[in-house]
Amino acid sequence: MKSVLDGLADTTFRTITTDLLYMGDFRSKMTAGEDAGLGVHPSDQINITDFYNKTLFKDNEENIQCGDNFMDMECFMILNPSQQLAIAVLSLTLGTFTVLENLLVLVVILQSRSLRCRPSYHFISSLAVADLLGSVIFVYSFVDFHVFHRKDSPNVFLFKLGGVTASFTASVGSLFLTAIDRYISIHRPLSYKRIVTRSKAVVAFCMMWTIAIVIAVLPLLGWNCKKLNSVCSDIFPLIDENYLLFWIGVTTVLLLFIVYAYMYILWKAHSHAVRMLQRGTQKSIIIHTSEDGKVQQITRPEQTRMDIRLAKTLVLILVVLIICWGPLLAIMVYDVFGKMNKLVKTIFAFCSMLCLLNSTVNPIIYALRSKDLRHAFRSMFPPCEGTAQPLDNSLESDCQHRHTNNPGNVHKAAERCIKNTVKIAKVTMSVSSDTTAEAL
Repeated sequence: MKSVLDGLADTTFRTITTDLLYMGDFRSKMTAGEDAGLGVHPSDQINITDFYNKTLFKDNEENIQCGDNFMDMECFMILNPSQQLAIAVLSLTLGTFTVLENLLVLVVILQSRSLRCRPSYHFISSLAVADLLGSVIFVYSFVDFHVFHRKDSPNVFLFKLGGVTASFTASVGSLFLTAIDRYISIHRPLSYKRIVTRSKAVVAFCMMWTIAIVIAVLPLLGWNCKKLNSVCSDIFPLIDENYLLFWIGVTTVLLLFIVYAYMYILWKAHSHAVRMLQRGTQKSIIIHTSEDGKVQQITRPEQTRMDIRLAKTLVLILVVLIICWGPLLAIMVYDVFGKMNKLVKTIFAFCSMLCLLNSTVNPIIYALRSKDLRHAFRSMFPPCEGTAQPLDNSLESDCQHRHTNNPGNVHKAAERCIKNTVKIAKVTMSVSSDTTAEAL
């Protein structure tokens, strides 16, 4: 038994020794030309991006040469130092303003009980959350990629990109819900409070956020060009062109409905203004009694001013949507159906900042222009409470406000306000509804 084991060990040792000698002899016979032909270089080091990319080559000047179906991160890092500095400054500046604005909007809405109960402010809160998250994730990811040239693994990169996609998709979705809310308030004014309730608003924006997150994680779950071995996008690493086309379609449909809704509201406001001018009616006739007993009559065409303000707001909304999303979607469509070069990629990198700009101006257009939200903000600070305009802007409150600074005239002011209010009530003709005011 012992002799058998000794023989087996001797045979194994000789076999291993012979194989090692053969491999060394084979290596010594290879020429330098054969090494170059096989592309074998002992000093070559494989990094993760080279491993995931099968079409990455470098020319004699060490410039990256990307193939038609590239996935390497370096193929997308095309900004020079001055462009990187511009991107960093724009990102940090706009990102800071966006975070502060949206935080302010959220704090004011959460602090005001009356605003929290309104469905329209549920959608504005959703918009503020989406823009806040989008600005933070976008600035971090964009600067980290284009300025610091961080190369993440595919899953980490797709996770970051999914966060940006989910936030901006939810932002557009919140704009969509806000447009629906205002469209219903104009199209179905008598049924508005029955159709748009607080519970329905919560369900609507929860569904919208769920859909946005699902769409964003699809590349991470497998819908990417690395997993499917399909055609990759020229402007987004690892993104399948079919997925990009799908996202473009969803976003375009939402934006087109937003444009249609506000165009409809603008048309209704214009028609109402023309109708009022033809009838020669005015919203109210104000009568003030002067100190000498004479009556002075002042007319206030409030409806005309309301229509003008509404038109300005709607035009501003449409212009911002077109400027911020038009160039971005146009380049994405060109990426799907055309061939991208370095210049177009650079333009797209700067056009991506328009998404951040949209998140910066959204709080100004949809929240800070609201009288109720501004009043709620002023009411948060005790020194400002005495000068804040009331939510209902009633005439009694206006009279009360004019005389609060003079304690000696409080009694006379109260009597005068009561008399004037009685006279005003006799001649005031209302020609507008609450829903028109909500549309502002």
